[in-house]
Amino acid sequence: MISQCLERVQQRSPLVHCITNYVTVNDCANMVLACGASPIMADDIHEVEDITTICNGLVINIGTLNERTVASMIKAGKKANALGHPVILDPVGAGASAFRTETVFQLLREVKFTAIRGNISEIKTVALGSGTTKGVDADIADEVTAQTLPEVLHFARRLAQETGAIIIITGKQDLITDGEKSCLISNGHAMMSRITGSGCMLTCLLGAYLAANTEDFFTACVAAVAAMGLAGEQAYQPGCGTLTFRTALLDAISLMTADILDGGASVEYL
Repeated sequence: MISQCLERVQQRSPLVHCITNYVTVNDCANMVLACGASPIMADDIHEVEDITTICNGLVINIGTLNERTVASMIKAGKKANALGHPVILDPVGAGASAFRTETVFQLLREVKFTAIRGNISEIKTVALGSGTTKGVDADIADEVTAQTLPEVLHFARRLAQETGAIIIITGKQDLITDGEKSCLISNGHAMMSRITGSGCMLTCLLGAYLAANTEDFFTACVAAVAAMGLAGEQAYQPGCGTLTFRTALLDAISLMTADILDGGASVEYL
């Protein structure tokens, strides 16, 4: 049951090294704390290996890229690989600029990722080498629908097989595949797209779940994505503003229990 993954996070309280962007870093740290894990946010090249060594998992988010942090990401990623720690990549805005796209492929060449999470436009860029994106948001032309699902599932499975990473495509519905097992998650609320950092927070939540559930990475990903979507459903109240919703989203993660997750998760295995 996916709720066991939540319970392991709360029981094991993993330390998660997050190299993320300065737009969402505070929300990401609070998300990791809310789920029962502990965050550490460090990106200087002189300490990333030491920090990675004492942690249980690594999150790499390219949201606010610069040459300094790219070097730190690669160094931390290689150290995490050497230690056998799970590493997750969030290719924020891949396809929006040549620098972002090139950085993603450099990271994929030099670091072995346990999971890659992005919106459909970002994952298409990772899979195909080029794509379109609306800044850091998905291009509406890439939206996953009942008609496009078979095609999306096909290239996601192929990407998982090529990279060895679990591929997580998030949107109105979330698709997860490891190249063999696949599922569709239907939790969530439209308000989640109205706040900055909901995707970044989810990636850090995934980092915590992967770090605490090394026995079963696929189920850990399913549990984290379902928990985030369910928290979004619980956070929304008619008439609430975006700031109220963001706070309520963090509250919902902090109050999530095994019973709530098992009772509310909408997961369809494909």
